[in-house]
Amino acid sequence: MSSKLIRGTFILTIGMVFSKMLGLFYVIPFNKIVGTEGIALYGFAYTPYTIFISIATAGVPMAVAKFVAKYNALGEYAVGRKLFESGQKVMMMTGIFAFVLMYFSAPGLASIMETQSYSVEEVTTVIRAVSFALILVPSQSLFRGFFQGNESMGPTAVSQVIEQIVRIVFMLAGAYIVLNVLNGSIVTAMGVAVFSAFVGAIAGLVVLLWYWRKRKGHLDALLLESKNEVDISMGAIYKEIVLYSIPFIFVGLAMPLFQMVDTLTFNRAMVSIGLKEITDTAFGVLNVTAQKLVLIPMTLATAFSLSIVPSVTKSFVEKKWTLYNQQLTETFQVLLFLLIPAVTGMSVLADSVYGSFYGFFELGSSVLAVYAPVTILFAMFSVTAAIMQGINQQRFTVLSLLTGLLVKLSLNIPLIRMFETNGAVYATGLGFLVAILINLYIIYYFSGYKPGLVLRRSMLALLIAAVMAIVVKLLDNLLAGWMGSDGQLIAVLRCVITIPVGILVYFLLSYKTGLLRAVFGEKTDALMRKFRLKK
Repeated sequence: MSSKLIRGTFILTIGMVFSKMLGLFYVIPFNKIVGTEGIALYGFAYTPYTIFISIATAGVPMAVAKFVAKYNALGEYAVGRKLFESGQKVMMMTGIFAFVLMYFSAPGLASIMETQSYSVEEVTTVIRAVSFALILVPSQSLFRGFFQGNESMGPTAVSQVIEQIVRIVFMLAGAYIVLNVLNGSIVTAMGVAVFSAFVGAIAGLVVLLWYWRKRKGHLDALLLESKNEVDISMGAIYKEIVLYSIPFIFVGLAMPLFQMVDTLTFNRAMVSIGLKEITDTAFGVLNVTAQKLVLIPMTLATAFSLSIVPSVTKSFVEKKWTLYNQQLTETFQVLLFLLIPAVTGMSVLADSVYGSFYGFFELGSSVLAVYAPVTILFAMFSVTAAIMQGINQQRFTVLSLLTGLLVKLSLNIPLIRMFETNGAVYATGLGFLVAILINLYIIYYFSGYKPGLVLRRSMLALLIAAVMAIVVKLLDNLLAGWMGSDGQLIAVLRCVITIPVGILVYFLLSYKTGLLRAVFGEKTDALMRKFRLKK
């Protein structure tokens, strides 16, 4: 069982990471095809879609998986099957309802975005094009949760990857054909591009149906072995699913809701300070291009969030406080040890990093430089929310998120007026910081955990990262003087040289100061011997 669990988790993790990386890197060719204003239009449509899809499906796979696994462990295979068969009808109705709601609310959503480059009708067209995907995605979620609950991770991993590949190919090919072959408008190209979400969903659902047909015999055999001693109504089943899924829904909504605040207020604030001409381009940088880059380190937080819940739950329930405190400290300090240099490097090398993906662009580099450190806050919110679930206090995640969102709403327009595009980033950072502080207080209140040791070691990591930043910035400036700042290839070459140097400096200083050993333990000694850094 243990090896099967490890294998399944590995398969699911690989699938998730590969799917996420595809979702990050497609923006490079997409930006080349549609330009910065096209990217902005894409963002106007995709941000509300992300919220609709989060409400319709977020938490369903995990909640269904947890429910099915629970009753399978009791030998009540019929209960999980009952949920699956009834749930398909419910998920289809949910998908249709979400589609209708988004489709007909599109004009209202478009009208409050106040875009300067596109009319309300044009933005409405693109929002409606992406809304079709809502019909199928809820059914996909139920399939994935049911398979995971039966310890079958392959269908989820494969369907996610296939869905992403089909979506990206259709998006890039469609936008290119509309603009360069048919000489169509950017609005038509964006409509085709976002409609790719529906095409990808079809591909993902086909994969899941293929797996269902392939494994139905085995699942039917389990159904015959069901004890049938538990009689649970559909109302009770759905109540349990809702209770399981609510925390996942709110955590999944965190980033889209913060982005939605920008979608609704950013243009208005920028226009009010006389920046009407660049507002749509700036929005595209803020909510799409730069945001995609800062999500790269977030894959670390995702992995941590998935892995921490079972172990923390076990030690908390068993009241093994020493082990519990050790688990939390190790989680926080490893996460911060890796993220601090990553975001510091991304910030000081923002010109080269942004240039490597999209070409040198002063506004993009400026936004990325201040956005990168906020990644730490995204990660800490995800991990603290996961810990709160582990100690069964997930209801407070709603409180912390709504409070953080209120901070974002209150400060967004004033900060944009003061700091232009970067003001929206500052407001996001402050909102997440408040949410994290609430989460940490809740964790302390219910379990007594104090992060003092983590803070001290993080300060040392920050000091080492600062030294690393000086070294790589000086090197990047030298390379800029020698190579120049013209073209993506130059930017890539600068990154290829500076990033390894930064990693080496941080690694060596962490070892010399003892931070590396403090974070990773005695295993680092053997590693040092391999590199002949220790006598």
